[in-house]
Order: sequence, then C-alpha cells, then structure tokens
Amino acid sequence: MVDSCPTCGLPRSLCVCQTITYEMQKIKIRLETKKWNKQVTVVEGFEGADVDLDEMVSELKTRCACGGAVKNGVIILQGDQRDKVPRILSEVYGIPVDRIEVI
Repeated sequence: MVDSCPTCGLPRSLCVCQTITYEMQKIKIRLETKKWNKQVTVVEGFEGADVDLDEMVSELKTRCACGGAVKNGVIILQGDQRDKVPRILSEVYGIPVDRIEVI
C-alpha cells in the first residue's frame, strides 16, 4: 500500500501541500535596532502548522552567514539581511516575491 498525504490524498512523492502552504504566506521583513544599536532582521507572517520554522531559520542562517533564532513564530536574524532574505525565500521555498514585503 502506498503512503499517502492525509491532506490531499496523493502519494507522498507527489504531494504538493508544503509548496502550496509556502505560496500562500504573506511575509513581512523588517529591521529592528536592539540594545547597544545592534541590528536584527525580523521575518514574520508565517501561518499554519505545515511551516517548519526551525528548518527555515537554519537555512537562512547558513545562506546569510549570521546567527539567528525562532521566537514565538518569528524568525530573528542578526544584522541587516533585508536584501538576502527575500531572494532566499523565493529560491529555496518558492514563496512568490510579490508576497514578501520588506519594510
């Protein structure tokens, strides 16, 4: 018996639920200044249980060469990464650029 996705019913090898989940997100990226004028990039707006933020923050930290964490459903990256994050989210996760707002 073929293992199938409980959401769409397709076999796991053909399932597109994760891709659809990422395409429906409305992401906001903003720069904040913390204590002692340290800048952090905040990525928020991820909804749904299908989004793996731990995997995403790991990929962003690797590609941006910075530190970061997930806190309360929000990704926080060290430094000003506003130019890199939209490109990475688009290339790796398939989030359309028009669904990403940089503030």
